[in-house]
Parts: sequence; C-alpha cells; structure tokens
Amino acid sequence: MHFTGRTWRPHYEADSVIIQATCGCTYHQCHFCSLYQNEPFRMSPLEEFEADLAEIKRYQPNARRVFWTGANPFAMSYENLRLRALTTRDYLIKCQTMAMFASIRDIRDKEVWQLKKLRAMGINGLSIGTESGDDATLALAGKGYTAADILEQCRKLDEAGIEYYFVYMTGLAGKGNGRRNARNSAALFSQLNPYFISVDSLTLFPETRLYRMTEEGSFVPAGEKERLQELQIFIQNLQIRTHLFANSVSNFYPVSAYLPKERDAVLGTLQHVMDTVREEEMVEYRRSLKALG
Repeated sequence: MHFTGRTWRPHYEADSVIIQATCGCTYHQCHFCSLYQNEPFRMSPLEEFEADLAEIKRYQPNARRVFWTGANPFAMSYENLRLRALTTRDYLIKCQTMAMFASIRDIRDKEVWQLKKLRAMGINGLSIGTESGDDATLALAGKGYTAADILEQCRKLDEAGIEYYFVYMTGLAGKGNGRRNARNSAALFSQLNPYFISVDSLTLFPETRLYRMTEEGSFVPAGEKERLQELQIFIQNLQIRTHLFANSVSNFYPVSAYLPKERDAVLGTLQHVMDTVREEEMVEYRRSLKALG
C-alpha cells in the first residue's frame, strides 16, 4: 500500500477499508491545526491508487465501504473523483460507499448535478471540519469561509443526497465567547441535515498560530468548565434529529446522544461532571494531551 505522510481517519471509520487518495492539505491555514503542517498536498497517481485497490481486492474482496485518506480528497475535480470512484467499483464489486474528508471550499466548484452523479457512483460520507457556524469564530480560526458558505454548500449536498458529518469544536471562540459560538452554530446547523455531529475541544499545540497568539496574550483560551457549558448550550439549541458524539480524546468526559430524544440525559450528565469535578483536574487532563490521535 502506498501510504505516505500522515494517515488519518475518523474513529467512526474504524471498520472501513483505507486507501490513500491524497496526502497533505490544500489549505494549511487553520489557526488551530498542525496535522499536515509539513506535508504539501499531493494526489496519489492513478497507477498507485489502482495498485492499492488490487492489493485490497486480494485481502478484502468483499469490502463494502472504503475511506479515502488525505486531509481533503474531495478537493479533487469532479472528473478525477468520478474516475477514481468508478475504478474503485471495478476492483471492489461489492463496495457500496466511498467516504473521505472534505472542506466547505471543496464543494464550491461542484454543481449539484455533479454531486448527484458522484453520489450515484458511491461517494457518500463526507467528514467536514466546519468547527463552528459563527462568523467571528470562523474568522478567528482562519477557516477561510463564512456561515453563509456552510449553508449554501451543504444545501447542495442535501439536494444531491450525499450524507455528511460536521465537526464542532468547543473552546475555539476563546474565553467568554462560547455561549455566542454555541447559539449561532446550533442555529446554522439546525438549517441543515448532518447525519451526525462530532464534537472536539480545542487543544493547543506549539506549531499552531492560536498557540502563538496565546503566548502573545492576544488569545485567551476558554476554561474547561466553560467548554462544557458551551457544549450544553449547543445541545440545547440544536433543533434537528442527529447523532452527537463528544467522545474523542480531546473531550475531558466522553458523551454521546441521539438528539432530541436523549437531550435531557446528556445535559444532566454534563452538569454532573461540572458539579463534581474540579477545574484543575480538567486542566491537568488537557495539559497531558500530547497528540489527538
């Protein structure tokens, strides 16, 4: 298998077969991220991609879901995505879906008719690191798009029938701003149809701009209990049926819920944690994190 650089997949894709479609990131400007910092974006040559498919066919010929690795393989053109999707189906005849990371920026250059065709070929399951739906927070994080862009592009995915997943990041707005971020993000997400929402909590690493801003005093991180309160507000204000997973290592206390059915239960659990665990214990947990995966 032709894996180069960082091979990263979401925990919810643990049962998927993995193949490298790209490596590195097309953007490299998110102020909290250091994952692909020293890896220039590169598309895997088609001959490498086919060789890897042939190897997968030898060992897992009945694979039903394939996850294409890389920070955002959906940045590839429609024609390139189409070619690779069809090639995947040629080798893995029982494959039903192909999933990958995507950015809001990657959807802009694709028409709805193209998205519908990609969905028909099996591309279904885009993990989108929105992080927020609040314009001030998106700008602070250097995401390169606005809440209106999220709404416009994901409505195209809804129309095309492509399943997608959002990431929300508590603490990203900084101290004192979590309430605003949570309310505005929930209001935006509630106008869309994310199959689930994965929640992370901001963890600063030295290679990132937000870390340097913290050192300079121009960014003040939110406290740990403030982040849990932010998550409560976010959950309270979501008005859609969706699965919420706040169970990655970046979360001090892992929770998950099907909303709105389990809303009250998860809110109670978060409140219990805030009432019974000291802030210092939560801070020490954050400091102990050397990596997020």
